[in-house]
Amino acid sequence: MAIQKLYAGAKLRELRGRLELTQKQFAERLGVSLPYLNQMENNNRPVSTAVVLGLAQEFGFDVTELQSGDEARLVSDMREALADPVFTGPAPALADLRLAATNAPSLTRAFLDLHAAYRQTHERLASLDEALGREDARLRPSPWEEVRDFFHYCDNYIDSVDRAAEHFANTVPGDQTVAQAAIAALNRAGITTTFTDDPTIRRFDPDARTLTLSRNASPATQSFQVLMQLALTQHEPLLDATLDFARFASPEARDIAKVGLANYFAGASLLPYTAFLQAAQDTRHDLERLATQFGASIEQIAHRLSTLQRPGAKGIPFFFVRVDQAGTITKRHSATTLQFARYGGACPLWNVHAAFETPRQFLRQLAETPDGVRYICLARDVSKPGGGFGAPTRRYAIGLGCEVKHAPALIYADHMLTDSPQAYEPIGISCRICERRNCHQRSVPPLERQLRVDPNMRDVLPYQVD
Repeated sequence: MAIQKLYAGAKLRELRGRLELTQKQFAERLGVSLPYLNQMENNNRPVSTAVVLGLAQEFGFDVTELQSGDEARLVSDMREALADPVFTGPAPALADLRLAATNAPSLTRAFLDLHAAYRQTHERLASLDEALGREDARLRPSPWEEVRDFFHYCDNYIDSVDRAAEHFANTVPGDQTVAQAAIAALNRAGITTTFTDDPTIRRFDPDARTLTLSRNASPATQSFQVLMQLALTQHEPLLDATLDFARFASPEARDIAKVGLANYFAGASLLPYTAFLQAAQDTRHDLERLATQFGASIEQIAHRLSTLQRPGAKGIPFFFVRVDQAGTITKRHSATTLQFARYGGACPLWNVHAAFETPRQFLRQLAETPDGVRYICLARDVSKPGGGFGAPTRRYAIGLGCEVKHAPALIYADHMLTDSPQAYEPIGISCRICERRNCHQRSVPPLERQLRVDPNMRDVLPYQVD
């Protein structure tokens, strides 16, 4: 493994902070000089082979963590934030953004928080006077976005919750499903589970100690909701400890995150890490076979694949996204370098949009982003019937994918022309920050570029991008 150009100063500082070691103590444990460690932590020197070995042998550190982190996410988020028209000057060079994300991630996040606060204020001008009239008025990030970013920067993997869910799944008797074991556990806690025709998918009455599930929901949904309730009632201390660590800015964000962690526990119980990872590898990530084997939905399988980032036992880094018919991203998780637009919809050239036109079929696509990284993308519709005549049907499409270097491990890559540059569709993150100048599907001009408008000429676009 070539590591001559591996710069990981932020990761070294983070590890040293977790170990509560001074630079001198850390250098001695790694067998390097104090000045050398200082240079590595400030990215003035690359991490040496000896240091990589020392991290693994002395501290049991997963050295693959040195090459993964938040830098790509931070750079993507900064580029999109800086494309906001409020920044009237020239955009900083990409190299400067990477330097900031690598050397000063905390400062970078503070900048992003500031921009998010600005956007929230700008979008709520109608109620600003009322807010400023209150003594406790202050700018706060959107609770939903705050929670989304929490999972985003955790690689959508929460170790303590994941392991607790796996432990529960591993204790299920052989004659029971995970959902049946969860119902039995709730019953031992004095909670009765009933099924009714109520359109509400799940309802818990804490006074009557009764959990009511809709029998119109799919079996996979029913199992998921039982496990979610188990997390909320039997594992509340674990969820609260995780929430305390996150330090959310508002009670609303904490409440949203608690539901998110309970959902995480449910998915990790239904699809326990070690068994699911092995099954995914054995089936070459065949979503339908995995759904049948674990009694889960296609969306649950795809979502779980994007969370397999346990240190020392990582799966393929997948991205996962769910969009509605308007193209709005309703879920997004990425363990890859591919990042999704924080505001607005996804690239129209991405195959996830076409999934609505081909119900119950998997669409495959080879795609290349402006940074030259190539991906294999999978898309499918996941419409959810309302359970009765006249009930509304919720229609979504999901996208799942990874870098094309992992193609041999995916059954969906078979017979695709992965070695042909012409087979790759040029996609981006969002039109307003996409660098492609002549995209025939561009909806708005790129905000980082100067435009030329020639009234005597009309091409695919009504302007030219410098």
